[in-house]
Amino acid sequence: MVRSFDGTPVESKWLGEVCAQALWAPTAGNSAGVRFHTIGPELTGEYFSVATDEQWRNHARRADGLQRAGAVVLVTSRRSEYVARYAEADKANSGLDDETNWPVPYWHTDAAMATMALLLLIEESGWQAALWGNFRHEEEILRWARIDDEDLFATVLIGKGDGNDVASASLARDVPSRESRVSAVEP
Repeated sequence: MVRSFDGTPVESKWLGEVCAQALWAPTAGNSAGVRFHTIGPELTGEYFSVATDEQWRNHARRADGLQRAGAVVLVTSRRSEYVARYAEADKANSGLDDETNWPVPYWHTDAAMATMALLLLIEESGWQAALWGNFRHEEEILRWARIDDEDLFATVLIGKGDGNDVASASLARDVPSRESRVSAVEP
């Protein structure tokens, strides 16, 4: 993840094509409930004014670098499409026509898979990105973007890194190695 961009604008047509490719990611029951909403460089400043507050913009260590992203993608999901899909005849026995019965809400799972595909495609294309969690201002963002009946999953910021990333304190944490987090199930 890059958290300090140089302001290079991202071309809208290319971004739309990359987003469409990323939607090849798996989707439960072929529900196709994940959406990408692209925000071009001319609106990134307006996006940040809605998605953040003045205190964050003035005091967060990464605020300046993140706000120079060349484009933004809002990742959303339509839970109603999953519930409707699982009410159809071939899925009706699952009991998932009631969203409270989903042990794992696959509208989030599918959004995560599509987001990962998008991040990999961006990197493969020579651009860089940051996954920016949706922790606040969800309703304001959705209203600003004129998005109805969708849950905001995350935001992907895209651009060219300027080499001025502020290292995360999380990197100093002791964590188990990748290898130690993989195990084989034996017969």
